[in-house]
Amino acid sequence: MTPDMTKDAIAGMVEIARANHIKVLLASIPPADHFAWRPGLEVTAKIIALNDWLKAYATKEGVTYVDYWAAMQDGKGAMKEGYAMDGVHPTEKGYEVMESVIEPVLKQALSGK
Repeated sequence: MTPDMTKDAIAGMVEIARANHIKVLLASIPPADHFAWRPGLEVTAKIIALNDWLKAYATKEGVTYVDYWAAMQDGKGAMKEGYAMDGVHPTEKGYEVMESVIEPVLKQALSGK
């Protein structure tokens, strides 16, 4: 799947959600600097680029953006130590960080403000 195909799919889902009066939250892709199952694949720059697009798209469309990436990355685009077992899939600690990011967003969204 190309980045443009991903963007088109996300835009389509946002359109469908809005048509059905569903409040939209778009979340960033969590950080990663490698995929163990695909050695040599450059992932960090692709994640950053897609997250930049997601944030801009959310702003343009007036939907909420949830930024897991900023809270979880180590300054070099990888997952912070202890937040993932394999650099990609969150540990319990990683999920706790994600919860701390999403909880206030959900509270605000559910309050209708």
